[in-house]
Amino acid sequence: MAAFSFNKLVIFGVGLIGGSLARALRERAGATGEVVGVGRSAKSVERALELGVVDTAAILDDDRSLESALRGADIVLIAAPVAQTEPLLRRIAPFLDPRTIVTDAGSTKGDVILAARAALGNRVSQFVPGHPIAGRESSGVDAALSDLYADRNVVLCPLPENLPESVERVAAMWLATGASVHRMTPELHDSVLASVSHLPHVLSFALVEQILEAPDAALKFAFAAGGFRDFTRIAASSPEMWRDVCLANRTALLAQIDAYTNVLARFRAAIDASDGAALEAAFTRSRTARTEWKQGGALKPTDDSAIR
Repeated sequence: MAAFSFNKLVIFGVGLIGGSLARALRERAGATGEVVGVGRSAKSVERALELGVVDTAAILDDDRSLESALRGADIVLIAAPVAQTEPLLRRIAPFLDPRTIVTDAGSTKGDVILAARAALGNRVSQFVPGHPIAGRESSGVDAALSDLYADRNVVLCPLPENLPESVERVAAMWLATGASVHRMTPELHDSVLASVSHLPHVLSFALVEQILEAPDAALKFAFAAGGFRDFTRIAASSPEMWRDVCLANRTALLAQIDAYTNVLARFRAAIDASDGAALEAAFTRSRTARTEWKQGGALKPTDDSAIR
């Protein structure tokens, strides 16, 4: 892991994502700077203080508390549902030091960048869009892990206005957690994540919803086993967060839902026609691709210029 140090890191949303970053920098990278957690109330960051994930806490709606938290901050992380990005940036803008770098952990980037431009105006150069691609079905600071980002990908979508040293500073922070850092355009990021992250969550929620609506739902849940557990694990994720992701990445996600529906229609037609050969061929392709992905030998991007 790369070395990384900071004087003050301010985290808005000390839950799984923000809490895991704080723990990783402390426990894996050995950083000793001050970590400040900001919440809507003292109670919302109380648990993070109890666990030692943050050193001090600040209240979002208290000007004096917020100003003190942001004074002298090296880095600010916005680790909140993406719909909150613009109001949070507007709230902190008056108190930001010119040298403070702000980044985020949002699962979508196009909407977040628009929010940053609207909230920060000509100070948008201080905002470096990012997305750590890691998580668990559990949420909250109690679920935070120091190794959550180890061997995971983090995507940065730098703005033309960003200073190169600001982007490198954010990259160094994530590298210190054990993550691999990549750069993409916001459009590519949102398209890729719609396929491999946002769509699976929608499908997982949809399967549970389908069973809930069945007259024999209780019986089906009683006999659900490993396949159901594995497929629906991510349906235990935060409904608020995934609501915001679905709406924020609506265009790309709808395209992926349509593409998935087309594949499902082909499978349905093969089942209806008792075409076992077509099913086995498709299942074999899928099994091989997943095995290669699991072993780290999945298909490589066709446009290497898009990932730097």
